[in-house]
Amino acid sequence: MSIVTPIQAADEQAAPRTRVLPLIDPLLLLAAAGLVACSMATLNNAVGRSVAERQGIYGAIGILLALVLSRFDYSRLREFKYGLFGVMVLLNLAVYAMPPIQGARRWIPLPFIQFQSSEFGKVLIILALAGFAVDRSRQLHEWRTTARVMLLALLAALLVIPQPDLGTGMVYVAVGFSILFFVGTSFKQIGALVAMFAVSIAIVLAGAPAVGVHVLKPYQVQRLTGFLNPSHNSNSQTYQITESLIAIGSGQKTGRGKLATQTKLNFLPANDTDFVFAAVGESYGFVGAAVVLSLYALLIWRTLRILTMSKNLFGTLIAAGVLAMFMFQIFVNVGMTIGIMPITGVPLPLVSYGGSSVIVTFLSIGLLQSIYVQARLAQAGKGRPLIS
Repeated sequence: MSIVTPIQAADEQAAPRTRVLPLIDPLLLLAAAGLVACSMATLNNAVGRSVAERQGIYGAIGILLALVLSRFDYSRLREFKYGLFGVMVLLNLAVYAMPPIQGARRWIPLPFIQFQSSEFGKVLIILALAGFAVDRSRQLHEWRTTARVMLLALLAALLVIPQPDLGTGMVYVAVGFSILFFVGTSFKQIGALVAMFAVSIAIVLAGAPAVGVHVLKPYQVQRLTGFLNPSHNSNSQTYQITESLIAIGSGQKTGRGKLATQTKLNFLPANDTDFVFAAVGESYGFVGAAVVLSLYALLIWRTLRILTMSKNLFGTLIAAGVLAMFMFQIFVNVGMTIGIMPITGVPLPLVSYGGSSVIVTFLSIGLLQSIYVQARLAQAGKGRPLIS
């Protein structure tokens, strides 16, 4: 007679599963790196090799910072919202004590870079407003919540507009609107804010000057209104728009390459910064402009995807702020080079030359990568499939 021996449980416990940190979003990084490459090619042809090389260095530093930031849990930044907002205020106030550069007080001189505080303020205002909105997410129906978030954005804008930096001030306001929209503010309240801003713009541009009060400098008013009739007085306020249209039109299908004249011979001012898209159009034509715009489409698509997959509301609102910053700058910059938007001095992300702009854009991409990584970790912890 055989004796059946029961199976004994193993003494040793199963080894715990190790959590492997997911890789970053490769398409987001591809779009950013591709835009830097397009920038370097354009700057090399329009301005010179030395400028293109410096842009490449800024891009490399930015990518490194983005990779480091992607390993960090962005949720920890929420508790520092007051400090981040305070740093933004101090940086934007500090420039008023700096010597003016080309008539503007926007930069803090550092050994290797001109530190533009208003650019770094973009990331800080996104983090601060996202934190404030999350804290008040249960009082979204109250006007006080909407007013507080928008007033904070307006305060930040009022700090940079007198530098003068009207474009960055408009970016701050756009970020505030985006965060209010994605946090769930009612359309009634957002509509009321839009109406108030429309009335404010009318007062600043028409009402106040009529009674002798000039809120904006004369050249700022000319820039904001000149695009409506670029053929009028093309030797002054609409000169840049006229030259930009000539440059883009002369590029035709594949560009003029080394034969470009509008940008290489400096007929078009700021062809490496505000009007760099015109340099792309003249140097590489429709094909080059289409490549740049396609990379921006990829960048925006991945930002939207990360926004929807965030593990919490704070991450969603950070992505919403970054999305507003990207879309506003791209639309306004490209629009002003083709004459459908006013000239406001807004840089084209990762294409316009400038260390502060490039590094700040990559810091924003690093935050998006952090949201992506943390979302995939949260999905893996719940046993859900990891969807990119």
